[in-house]
Amino acid sequence: MTPRVWAIHDQIQMISGEGFQSCKLGPDFVGAPDGSEIRVLHALNGGGLSECTLRVSGVSSAIAHKTVEEIWFITHGAGQIWRMLDNMEEITDLEPGVSLTIPLGTHFQFRNTGDVPLRFVISTMPQWPGNEEAIQVEGMWAVSSKHQQ
Repeated sequence: MTPRVWAIHDQIQMISGEGFQSCKLGPDFVGAPDGSEIRVLHALNGGGLSECTLRVSGVSSAIAHKTVEEIWFITHGAGQIWRMLDNMEEITDLEPGVSLTIPLGTHFQFRNTGDVPLRFVISTMPQWPGNEEAIQVEGMWAVSSKHQQ
């Protein structure tokens, strides 16, 4: 049984399946509010798992989440992420094997600094409720003029 994913007006909506879930990552993706591509893998009541891709030279929009937290694991490419929460702020280099967290309320933005697409796995808790979850904030870098659609 595979999870059902509906892309409606560029919104990511995950529908939880009942029982066991398994699938193979396919070519279909939906546009995320930050300009990256999202391929939803699975969703359960407590959260979801997806793969994110940012094109070569891509710079995401800076956002914060209203209700979800995330854990990222970088699998391909090179880049950087800027994160700011309260009085903490840092830029972290991204490369395969790096893992990081996006706590609730964190302002963040990421960019691809390599010559191949930047890819990472995202665990979202709780489940992604839709694009209204993302709040645009002021970021560290100028956003790419060409977001992935």
